[in-house]
Amino acid sequence: MSTTHALIQARWRKSSYSDGTGGSCVEVADGIPDVVPVRDSKRTDGPALIFRADGWTSFVNAVRTDGL
Repeated sequence: MSTTHALIQARWRKSSYSDGTGGSCVEVADGIPDVVPVRDSKRTDGPALIFRADGWTSFVNAVRTDGL
């Protein structure tokens, strides 16, 4: 399955760190092998950034560790 096809069928979820006032809204799609797509939830028809899963995991762990 191509990444483009997977994104069309992706089930997006909003980050638990996004606020509820319409700002700072980030969504990620789970279940796509080897990558983690990320997009702005205010622009669902806009582009998605595609990160390698291992890189995304390292990023999330670093943010949690540093308390950012």
